Amino acid sequence: MTRSKNGLRLAAAVVGISALALTACTGPAATPGASGSTSGGGAASAPITVGTTDKVTSLDPAASYDNGSFMVMNQIYPFLLNSKPGSAEPENDIVESAEFTTPTEYTVKLKAGLKWANGHDLDSKDVKNTFDRQVKIADPNGPSSLLGNLKSVAAPDATTVVFTLKKGNDQTFPQVLTSPVGPIVDDEIFPADKVVADDVIIKGKAFAGQYTIESYAKNSLVALKAYDGYQGLLGAPANTSANIKYYADSNNLKLDIQQGGIDVAWRSLSPTDVADLAKDKKVKVDKGPGGELRYMVFNFDIMPFGAKSDDADAAKSLAVRQAVANLIDRQAIATKVYKDTYTPVYSFVPQGFTGAIEPLKELYGQDGGPSQEKAKAALEAAGVSTPVNLKLQYNPDHYGPSSGDEYAAVKGQLEAGGLFKVDLQSTEWVTYQKSRVTDYPAYQLGWFPDYSDADNYLSPFFAKDNFLGNKYDNPEVDNLINEQRVETDRAKRTALIEEIQTKVAGDLSTIPLLQGAQVAVSGADVKGVETTLDASFKFRMGAISK
Repeated sequence: MTRSKNGLRLAAAVVGISALALTACTGPAATPGASGSTSGGGAASAPITVGTTDKVTSLDPAASYDNGSFMVMNQIYPFLLNSKPGSAEPENDIVESAEFTTPTEYTVKLKAGLKWANGHDLDSKDVKNTFDRQVKIADPNGPSSLLGNLKSVAAPDATTVVFTLKKGNDQTFPQVLTSPVGPIVDDEIFPADKVVADDVIIKGKAFAGQYTIESYAKNSLVALKAYDGYQGLLGAPANTSANIKYYADSNNLKLDIQQGGIDVAWRSLSPTDVADLAKDKKVKVDKGPGGELRYMVFNFDIMPFGAKSDDADAAKSLAVRQAVANLIDRQAIATKVYKDTYTPVYSFVPQGFTGAIEPLKELYGQDGGPSQEKAKAALEAAGVSTPVNLKLQYNPDHYGPSSGDEYAAVKGQLEAGGLFKVDLQSTEWVTYQKSRVTDYPAYQLGWFPDYSDADNYLSPFFAKDNFLGNKYDNPEVDNLINEQRVETDRAKRTALIEEIQTKVAGDLSTIPLLQGAQVAVSGADVKGVETTLDASFKFRMGAISK
C-alpha cells in the first residue's frame, strides 16, 4: 500500500484470491535492476518472443481500453507510478515523489533530465497534456472514465505536476495512475484534442518506457528494443530485445509454444490446451492471481423494451434481464466449457477482493443454479409475452477460443424452457470493440482489472457515463461510488462497496458469469514469467529471460 505524508492509504485489495489463482508455479523471483543494469544483475538475455491471440486496438492510450493494447503500452510508455513484477503496490516510476499535499491535491515531482527516445524533453507539460487530453477526447473506447474524480491538472514548473481532485482523500487515485489511463505521452506527438494513429506514434519514436518499438506490423509482429534512456522503477529489462507475435487462433499458438517457435504463450489458450500442455515436459504452465471476469452486458436503449425501442417499457426491460439472470447456469459453463479453469461468480466484484459479496446468488436462480419458475414469474409479472426475442453477440478472437462454446451454452440455457429465442452472432474484435456501444442489445465482455481494488469493478461499469456506454444511470449508485472512493475508514468503505453491489444486482445492467486466473505457458529454459503474473495484472516483458 502507498502512504502519503497525511497518512492516506490505499485500501487493501487482494486478501485471498481464489484457490485456482493460488496454484501458481513457483520459482526464483526476478528483481528489477537499477537503470542502466539488467534485471537481476548480469548480462541481458537473448531476445524473447511472446505469442498472443489478443489484438491491439490503438497505441494511443486515449483510444483503447483493452488488454491487447495495454500489454504493448506497458512496455513502451512511462508511468508516474508503477509496480514491480510480483507486486501490485504503486511505487514511484519516473517521479522522485508522489503524495497528497492536501486532501484534494496530489503532487508529483518528476525526475530531472528525462528524455523521450526521439530526444524531446519529458517534462510536466507532457504529463499535463496526457491527462487533459484523456478528459477532452473522452473516446468511447478509451479509459477516461477512470478520471471521474479529476478536476484539473497544473504544471507550475518543468518537474512539478499538481492534480486537483473533485473530492478529497481519494483512496484509488495512486492506483489510477498505474492503470490504462496512466501511460505518459509526448505532447509534441500527441495533440490535445484528437487521437493519434499508430504509424504517427511509431514514426515519432514517442517512447520512454523499458522498450522502444523498432518495427511494427499491427496485430502481426511487434519488435521491441531495450531503451537505455528509461530511468524508472523497473530498471533495464532482463533481455536486450523482445517480440510480440500475434495469432489468429489458439491452435497455432499452442503448436508454436510446443515446438519452441516462441518463448511464452500469453492469452489465450483453451482450457483443453492448457491441460494438455501441463503434461509436456518441454514447457511449464504458470498461473497468477485471478481478477478476470467474464460477463454479459445489456444496452438499456436497444435491448428488448429498451428506452429507444418501439415498445419501450422500463419494467418489462428489467423483467427480461431478471429472467436471463434466473436462467443462467454458471457451474455448467465452468465445468463443461472451461474444465473448471474458471469458477462461477455471483458478484460484480470477484471473490478475494475486499468487499466482494454474492448478491446474484441470493436474488436470482436457485442456490446458484437456474430457476425456470423464477424466470417465468418475472416475465409474467411484467406482462412480457414469450418467447422473448434476444439478439446476443459474442467475440471469438479476443476472449479465447472457447467463447463460442460458452455463448452456445448461454443460448441453450435461455431457450430450454421456451422463454427466449436467441439470435446468437459473433464479430471479430476490431469491429466488435467499436460496434458494441451502438449496435448490440446484449453482448459478451471480459474484464482484466486496471488496478487491484474493488472500485475498478464498480466505477468503469456503473458510474454515470461509464466505459460500457450502455446507458445505465442510477444517481444513487453514482453517489455511492463517489463516496466509497474517498472513505478513509476501511470498515465503512467495505460496507459501501457491498451496498453498491446489492443495488446494481437489482438493476442488472451486467450479469457476471465466471471468474478466472492468469495463465501463461513458457519454454522450460525461460525465466521470470511467474513474477509478472501478479495482482497488478500487468504483463512485464522486461522480467523475462532465457
